[in-house]
Amino acid sequence: MSQPDWDHLRYFLALHDAGTLSGAARAAGVEHTTVARRIDALEAALAVKLFDRFPKGWSLTAAGKALVPHARKMEENLHGLMRAASGSAALSGKVRVSAPPALSAYLLAPRLKAALFRLPGIELDLRGEARETDLMRRESDIALRFNRPGAPGLAVRALTTIAYGLYASPDYLAARAPEQWEFVGYDELMQETPQQQWLEKVRGGRRYCLRSNDLGTLYQAALGGCGVAVLPEYLFDLRRGGLAAIDTPACPVRRKLWIVMHEDVRRAAQVRAVADELIALFTSEGRS
Repeated sequence: MSQPDWDHLRYFLALHDAGTLSGAARAAGVEHTTVARRIDALEAALAVKLFDRFPKGWSLTAAGKALVPHARKMEENLHGLMRAASGSAALSGKVRVSAPPALSAYLLAPRLKAALFRLPGIELDLRGEARETDLMRRESDIALRFNRPGAPGLAVRALTTIAYGLYASPDYLAARAPEQWEFVGYDELMQETPQQQWLEKVRGGRRYCLRSNDLGTLYQAALGGCGVAVLPEYLFDLRRGGLAAIDTPACPVRRKLWIVMHEDVRRAAQVRAVADELIALFTSEGRS
């Protein structure tokens, strides 16, 4: 048995996590033949069979299952090393910020000009993502989330509170009585959000004319006169002339927005600088 290459173990974990050869290949950005070749090389190095190859997929052997926690520990140690190394970097390089898509597009992006001017050496990678990125694996350096994480090793701070309300185009409201309203709302992928659950209660028997898993789509639909939507107040602030606020019923939903970083990553000068700019952005606009 020889010492395995870390890259082989990385593909081993990718295949374990994805469950299929094609899924692991997509996650790693390679061809499925590359994943298979790496697994073959790992088995040769360890002199043990890790996967049973079946026509419908690959399945971990007992030896493969035993290897998973050890490979995972190596992965965590490697990411820890990378986080520690990044702490000594200069105020330059790429900083990845993950945020909900609509918040990223409508609230952050239009307000970042001054911050980017103050950080000339930093390339900001602003990612609009509905999923929660894994900060432990450095999928992002900073995350803005509506759910406060409880995992150890994360630094968490409240940024602001987002309020919600009912909105529609003025022409739509002028042409219809409340009992004739139709609604645009989240689909089943986002139906557990507090604002969607509230909308379910207030709409009564009135129909949805459009559903989507994307807040930006709902916003544009409301602007276009498709129906009534429950939206965060910051979208109304951006286009005050394009939407009319519906005062009754008032939406009671208030959601806290959190900024989250790994404890090690936030020590990196460039990450700390971007985090400070984000915190200042909300504070300066009275949203803290």
